[in-house]
Amino acid sequence: MAERVLDASGLRCPMPLLKTKLELNGMSAGERLQVIATDAGSSRDIPAWVDMSAHALISQSEDHGEYRFVIECGG
Repeated sequence: MAERVLDASGLRCPMPLLKTKLELNGMSAGERLQVIATDAGSSRDIPAWVDMSAHALISQSEDHGEYRFVIECGG
């Protein structure tokens, strides 16, 4: 489902978002990144940022305080 996985578990805001941005900067258009985070702020910060970027949020889920996102790199 995703070519790369970024485990940002245990990191507090704004680090999950910053690490997501850095990871996507090194990816090619069409590649997918799965992000795993435990900071509740990620559930709003990451989708909000993706909406303002060239990337696409493919999926978002939450399970027992673990937030998962799949983002397709827009290039």
